[in-house]
Amino acid sequence: VDKPLYLLVDGQTASASEILTAALQDNHRATVLGAQTFGKGRIQNVQELRFGTGVAVTKAKYITPGGRDIQGAGIQPDFFCSPETTPESCLSRFKSGQ
Repeated sequence: VDKPLYLLVDGQTASASEILTAALQDNHRATVLGAQTFGKGRIQNVQELRFGTGVAVTKAKYITPGGRDIQGAGIQPDFFCSPETTPESCLSRFKSGQ
């Protein structure tokens, strides 16, 4: 299928959705529109300890197919639109080259 694919992201796009976005972006399969994503690139579990305490243990980290670690940095869109912009308006602006 050779159809254009557009992904709309913002600061609430996190975790697995960021990995999918990055994979499509790194492989030049999708154009990412919107604002920088959240930047959640770690999988953590809380290990309970005695006396009601605990410790967060990082079990894994997400690395994109292009080798980017998104933790704290997020994914930069190919075309920026402010979070207040409607999806339709953002796509229209991108297509018109604005």
